[in-house]
Amino acid sequence: MKHRSLLAALLALPLSLSAAPALGQSGSGNGSANGPGLSVTLPQGTTQSQLGKRDTQMLAVQIMLDRSNHSPGVIDGYDGGNTQRAVAAFRRNNGLSESGGIDSEFLQALLDSQSGEMFRTYTLTEEDVSGPFYDVPSDFAAQADLERVGYKNPQEMLAERYHMDQNLFSALNPDADLGKAGTEIIIVARGDETLSGNVARIEVRKDAGEVAALDADGNELATYPATIGSGEFPSPSGRMTVNAVAPEANYTFDPDDQRWGPDKTFVIAPGPNNPIGGTWIDLGKDGYGIHGSPDPQLIGKTTSHGCVRLTNWDANELAKAVSQGVDVEFM
Repeated sequence: MKHRSLLAALLALPLSLSAAPALGQSGSGNGSANGPGLSVTLPQGTTQSQLGKRDTQMLAVQIMLDRSNHSPGVIDGYDGGNTQRAVAAFRRNNGLSESGGIDSEFLQALLDSQSGEMFRTYTLTEEDVSGPFYDVPSDFAAQADLERVGYKNPQEMLAERYHMDQNLFSALNPDADLGKAGTEIIIVARGDETLSGNVARIEVRKDAGEVAALDADGNELATYPATIGSGEFPSPSGRMTVNAVAPEANYTFDPDDQRWGPDKTFVIAPGPNNPIGGTWIDLGKDGYGIHGSPDPQLIGKTTSHGCVRLTNWDANELAKAVSQGVDVEFM
């Protein structure tokens, strides 16, 4: 699908550091209390009241982190563990201490690398509005009857395409007719889902809830928030290897290989709402892989059954840059 958003009109002025708290800032905890904040211009016709308690500086930070390949997970305008993890990763990779948070040094480094518009417009096409869309049940047996476990509606599809929380998407487009081609919507200027080099090693950092993609020299090409195992179903330790990459994988539930779930085997068709999302990176051990998720807002906030879950867009970005034989180290 061609995304004409890359040619869309500029909606926000270039960001700059300001001595005053940024628009929508309360002055507590996001960098403005102890130093300069970002001066952020909202799209024409968008008001702070539409955004509610979302912080515009936090929105800008999340968007720029997404573009820098240090994913904050869903872009939602709220501070949280996934954003804090991405901030620490960006700081680490730009000569700053990991523990400084969103201070003036961090904001300046982020602006130096990722300045520009924060929002764009996009005009819906016939392909966008025609779907098909699916009524996706939660039960495995019912999912196994579907020919594809696709998006439920245009809002879910568009929010995921632009790495956005669905509620933020709705707040920016409260009156948009998402069933009509030609409708113009507001989106964030997210990253392009490409890495600057090939991945030579993947590190799964359990304590940090982080997956890092490294090049042959050990440089971090990208970091992602991840859901990594649980106490009952821990992820493996030690070293594994990428065995295969499947961008459109079926999900097979086999009770003989699992200690949870139904007592019958089910094969569920591909799609973004498949239990493994849109991408599967196989690690050569039955039942273990790095994969997407139908619930991007839950990444880093729940547990898994031993696999490593990323958002669908992060899994897709990683999958495009890895190949068979890449080492995966669980740390």
